[in-house]
Amino acid sequence: MVTFAAFAAVVTFASPAPTAAAAAAVPSATTVQATPSSATVGQSVLLTATVVCSSDPSGGLGLTFFDGAKLLTTVPVAANGAAAYSVSFASTGAHAITAAYNGNANCNASNGTTTVQVSGTPNTPEPPYPCCHTCDGDGGWIVGGGTIVGGGTVAGGGTIVFVPGNTRAETA
Repeated sequence: MVTFAAFAAVVTFASPAPTAAAAAAVPSATTVQATPSSATVGQSVLLTATVVCSSDPSGGLGLTFFDGAKLLTTVPVAANGAAAYSVSFASTGAHAITAAYNGNANCNASNGTTTVQVSGTPNTPEPPYPCCHTCDGDGGWIVGGGTIVGGGTVAGGGTIVFVPGNTRAETA
Protein backbone atom coordinates (compact mmCIF):
# COMPACT_ATOMS: atom_id res chain seq x y z
CA MET A 1 0.00 0.00 0.00
CA VAL A 2 2.86 2.37 0.82
CA THR A 3 4.43 1.62 -2.57
CA PHE A 4 1.21 2.53 -4.39
CA ALA A 5 0.86 5.78 -2.41
CA ALA A 6 4.45 6.71 -3.19
CA PHE A 7 3.94 5.92 -6.90
CA ALA A 8 0.78 8.03 -6.98
CA ALA A 9 2.63 10.94 -5.36
CA VAL A 10 5.46 10.71 -7.92
CA VAL A 11 3.02 10.61 -10.81
CA THR A 12 1.10 13.56 -9.41
CA PHE A 13 4.22 15.72 -9.00
CA ALA A 14 5.76 14.57 -12.29
CA SER A 15 2.62 15.28 -14.31
CA PRO A 16 2.66 18.59 -16.14
CA ALA A 17 0.31 21.26 -14.96
CA PRO A 18 -2.74 21.79 -17.18
CA THR A 19 -2.05 24.27 -19.94
CA ALA A 20 -4.32 26.85 -21.46
CA ALA A 21 -4.53 24.70 -24.62
CA ALA A 22 -5.68 21.67 -22.60
CA ALA A 23 -8.32 23.78 -20.88
CA ALA A 24 -9.52 25.08 -24.25
CA ALA A 25 -10.53 21.65 -25.56
CA VAL A 26 -14.21 21.50 -26.43
CA PRO A 27 -16.65 18.60 -26.10
CA SER A 28 -16.93 16.03 -28.88
CA ALA A 29 -19.47 13.35 -29.75
CA THR A 30 -18.70 10.06 -31.48
CA THR A 31 -21.07 7.79 -33.40
CA VAL A 32 -20.26 4.42 -34.95
CA GLN A 33 -22.05 2.38 -37.61
CA ALA A 34 -21.47 -1.18 -38.83
CA THR A 35 -22.20 -2.16 -42.43
CA PRO A 36 -23.74 -4.69 -42.54
CA SER A 37 -25.06 -4.76 -38.96
CA SER A 38 -25.84 -8.48 -39.32
CA ALA A 39 -23.12 -10.70 -40.72
CA THR A 40 -21.95 -14.28 -40.88
CA VAL A 41 -18.74 -15.65 -39.40
CA GLY A 42 -15.81 -14.50 -41.56
CA GLN A 43 -17.82 -11.87 -43.47
CA SER A 44 -16.21 -8.43 -43.72
CA VAL A 45 -17.94 -5.66 -41.75
CA LEU A 46 -17.05 -1.99 -42.26
CA LEU A 47 -16.99 0.01 -39.03
CA THR A 48 -17.32 3.75 -39.67
CA ALA A 49 -17.07 6.30 -36.90
CA THR A 50 -17.75 10.01 -37.00
CA VAL A 51 -16.36 12.46 -34.46
CA VAL A 52 -18.29 15.72 -34.23
CA CYS A 53 -16.38 18.59 -32.68
CA SER A 54 -16.48 22.33 -33.26
CA SER A 55 -12.68 22.19 -33.73
CA ASP A 56 -10.48 19.89 -35.84
CA PRO A 57 -10.64 16.36 -34.32
CA SER A 58 -7.67 15.01 -36.31
CA GLY A 59 -4.27 14.34 -34.81
CA GLY A 60 -3.93 13.27 -31.24
CA LEU A 61 -4.15 9.55 -30.49
CA GLY A 62 -6.84 8.78 -33.08
CA LEU A 63 -9.84 6.54 -32.57
CA THR A 64 -9.79 3.03 -31.09
CA PHE A 65 -12.29 0.33 -32.08
CA PHE A 66 -13.18 -2.33 -29.51
CA ASP A 67 -15.19 -5.57 -29.72
CA GLY A 68 -16.39 -5.75 -26.14
CA ALA A 69 -13.19 -5.41 -24.08
CA LYS A 70 -10.98 -6.63 -26.97
CA LEU A 71 -9.02 -3.87 -28.69
CA LEU A 72 -9.38 -4.24 -32.46
CA THR A 73 -7.25 -1.34 -33.75
CA THR A 74 -6.50 2.35 -33.48
CA VAL A 75 -6.91 4.46 -36.62
CA PRO A 76 -6.34 8.13 -37.43
CA VAL A 77 -9.25 10.56 -37.51
CA ALA A 78 -9.59 12.82 -40.55
CA ALA A 79 -10.17 16.56 -40.22
CA ASN A 80 -13.84 15.94 -41.12
CA GLY A 81 -14.12 13.51 -38.17
CA ALA A 82 -14.25 10.30 -40.23
CA ALA A 83 -12.50 7.07 -39.22
CA ALA A 84 -13.03 3.54 -40.58
CA TYR A 85 -11.88 -0.05 -40.09
CA SER A 86 -12.88 -3.31 -41.77
CA VAL A 87 -13.16 -6.39 -39.55
CA SER A 88 -14.54 -9.93 -39.66
CA PHE A 89 -15.66 -11.97 -36.68
CA ALA A 90 -14.69 -15.56 -35.87
CA SER A 91 -17.49 -16.17 -33.36
CA THR A 92 -21.27 -15.99 -33.47
CA GLY A 93 -23.44 -13.79 -31.28
CA ALA A 94 -23.82 -10.11 -30.52
CA HIS A 95 -20.58 -8.13 -30.78
CA ALA A 96 -20.68 -4.83 -28.85
CA ILE A 97 -18.56 -2.42 -30.90
CA THR A 98 -17.19 0.74 -29.28
CA ALA A 99 -15.51 3.55 -31.18
CA ALA A 100 -13.48 5.48 -28.60
CA TYR A 101 -12.18 8.84 -29.81
CA ASN A 102 -9.03 9.53 -27.79
CA GLY A 103 -9.20 13.31 -28.06
CA ASN A 104 -6.58 15.91 -28.97
CA ALA A 105 -5.64 19.42 -27.87
CA ASN A 106 -8.82 20.77 -29.56
CA CYS A 107 -11.46 18.16 -28.74
CA ASN A 108 -12.19 16.10 -25.65
CA ALA A 109 -12.48 12.31 -25.80
CA SER A 110 -15.85 10.68 -26.49
CA ASN A 111 -17.21 7.32 -27.60
CA GLY A 112 -20.12 5.64 -29.34
CA THR A 113 -21.38 2.08 -29.55
CA THR A 114 -23.24 -0.21 -31.91
CA THR A 115 -23.90 -3.94 -32.11
CA VAL A 116 -23.03 -6.39 -34.88
CA GLN A 117 -25.06 -9.60 -34.83
CA VAL A 118 -22.98 -12.49 -36.20
CA SER A 119 -24.50 -15.82 -37.22
CA GLY A 120 -22.89 -19.07 -38.34
CA THR A 121 -21.57 -19.52 -41.85
CA PRO A 122 -24.30 -19.60 -44.49
CA ASN A 123 -25.41 -22.97 -45.70
CA THR A 124 -23.89 -23.86 -49.05
CA PRO A 125 -26.40 -25.54 -51.35
CA GLU A 126 -25.73 -29.18 -52.19
CA PRO A 127 -26.28 -30.70 -55.63
CA PRO A 128 -28.58 -30.41 -57.39
CA TYR A 129 -27.73 -26.72 -57.28
CA PRO A 130 -30.56 -24.20 -57.25
CA CYS A 131 -31.40 -22.35 -60.43
CA CYS A 132 -28.83 -22.42 -63.19
CA HIS A 133 -25.18 -22.89 -62.34
CA THR A 134 -21.81 -23.50 -63.87
CA CYS A 135 -18.96 -24.94 -61.85
CA ASP A 136 -15.56 -23.39 -62.34
CA GLY A 137 -12.09 -24.89 -61.99
CA ASP A 138 -11.58 -23.28 -58.58
CA GLY A 139 -14.36 -25.21 -56.87
CA GLY A 140 -17.17 -22.67 -57.05
CA TRP A 141 -20.40 -22.21 -58.91
CA ILE A 142 -22.47 -19.34 -60.19
CA VAL A 143 -26.01 -18.97 -58.93
CA GLY A 144 -28.45 -16.99 -61.01
CA GLY A 145 -27.59 -17.98 -64.55
CA GLY A 146 -24.34 -16.06 -65.10
CA THR A 147 -21.13 -17.35 -66.64
CA ILE A 148 -17.54 -16.70 -65.61
CA VAL A 149 -15.53 -14.68 -68.09
CA GLY A 150 -11.87 -13.55 -67.91
CA GLY A 151 -10.60 -12.82 -64.40
CA GLY A 152 -13.55 -14.32 -62.53
CA THR A 153 -16.15 -11.67 -63.37
CA VAL A 154 -19.76 -12.68 -63.84
CA ALA A 155 -21.43 -11.91 -67.17
CA GLY A 156 -25.23 -12.00 -67.25
CA GLY A 157 -25.73 -11.51 -63.51
CA GLY A 158 -25.48 -14.03 -60.75
CA THR A 159 -23.16 -14.58 -57.82
CA ILE A 160 -19.93 -16.57 -57.63
CA VAL A 161 -19.93 -18.96 -54.67
CA PHE A 162 -16.73 -20.78 -53.74
CA VAL A 163 -16.88 -24.06 -51.88
CA PRO A 164 -13.74 -25.13 -49.99
CA GLY A 165 -12.53 -28.57 -51.02
CA ASN A 166 -14.52 -28.74 -54.26
CA THR A 167 -12.00 -29.05 -57.09
CA ARG A 168 -14.17 -30.50 -59.87
CA ALA A 169 -14.94 -28.39 -62.91
CA GLU A 170 -18.29 -29.21 -64.41
CA THR A 171 -21.21 -27.64 -66.21
CA ALA A 172 -24.82 -28.40 -65.44
